[in-house]
Amino acid sequence: MNIYYCYAQKRVVQKATDKIKVLDTLSYLKTFEANKKEYIGKKFSYLLAKMDKIQPQTVWSVPNSMDSMVVAKSLFRFYDTNYPIMNETKMLITWEKGLPYKTVSFNNQRNKFYFSESERRYYETRIVKNILVYR
Repeated sequence: MNIYYCYAQKRVVQKATDKIKVLDTLSYLKTFEANKKEYIGKKFSYLLAKMDKIQPQTVWSVPNSMDSMVVAKSLFRFYDTNYPIMNETKMLITWEKGLPYKTVSFNNQRNKFYFSESERRYYETRIVKNILVYR
């Protein structure tokens, strides 16, 4: 705690200089990848409930290479921006069953890719097949 004297108001002001803890997003999300056996075969809502320090901000669909009408994977980003960030940490979820591209695309366009409540309700019932975290 530092104490400063303000000449204009002639009063003593105390300012806290405690350091703010910064979350290491990559390390935090890598723990979910390391423990993926706990989440595979379960609903996505279970994984979201365990993420108590950070939640996805945007979601992007990854079309299936064999069938463009099916979304096999979804890419979750953890920054509140809708454009790529250098060295950004991402979580790629592979789904047990493919998701219909039209529905996913409609949600993405309607919500501008943000992971809104309607997106959360849509994805939370889906079953996780694999988790990959990377930068």
